[in-house]
Amino acid sequence: MRFMKLAAAAALVVAAVGGAQANDWSKVRIGTEGAYPPFNTLTADGQLVGFDIDIANALCAEMKVECEFITQDWDGMIPALQAGKFDAVIASMSITEERLQKVDFTNKYYNTPPAIAVPKDSALTGTTDAELDGVLLGAQSSTTHSNYAEEKLSSADLKLYPTPDEYKLDLVSGRLDAVIDDVVVLSEWLATEDGACCKILGTLTPDPVINGAGAGIAIRKGEDELKEMFNAAIKAIRENGTYQEIQAKYFDFDVYGG
Repeated sequence: MRFMKLAAAAALVVAAVGGAQANDWSKVRIGTEGAYPPFNTLTADGQLVGFDIDIANALCAEMKVECEFITQDWDGMIPALQAGKFDAVIASMSITEERLQKVDFTNKYYNTPPAIAVPKDSALTGTTDAELDGVLLGAQSSTTHSNYAEEKLSSADLKLYPTPDEYKLDLVSGRLDAVIDDVVVLSEWLATEDGACCKILGTLTPDPVINGAGAGIAIRKGEDELKEMFNAAIKAIRENGTYQEIQAKYFDFDVYGG
């Protein structure tokens, strides 16, 4: 009996220590995709760069914690967060009601609208559902943009891709008529040699239910301390000018949005 009591006491101590370690935010593991320029992408030598990455580093510096980045395919991002592979997702993930059923989110750190891009010689003239009737439209799967296309542009024939790089290749080669994505992502690509084929057909009016309230940092449900740390840091870098410095590195407009 004495052994059992000692074992039980030891188990409680281990549990307490484990709980303390679980909530020790001196180091935060951040999941990101590394395939969504200019927000997050991998360089030729394997370095993560982009707006998301710079914002993440600024937030970690403000919170006085160490950042560790972990790349993850987009489709598995939320399951990996839930499984504990990382502590937060900073990967241009829109805050939507559907995702809020699975994870929690911080306040937004940017908000930009979706857009349609087409080849420069396209005969398409508008972005309404009727105007895109029968059009072969590409989008990255499991995104607010693919959801928007399914709900709002149902007359188009939607083709889904694991990453934006793949739909871009198909648009360039003529296997797609148009693509839908964030206007910043498309504009950045169109400004490169690879994107010289194409143009923005038009931006789309965001749907609050589908597109959400902007991009936020996804956190496991119940991690309220970490969520508030991030929210305080977002507020701080907006007020001390750090956000504006990072923004100016990538954009010539207010990416934070209204």
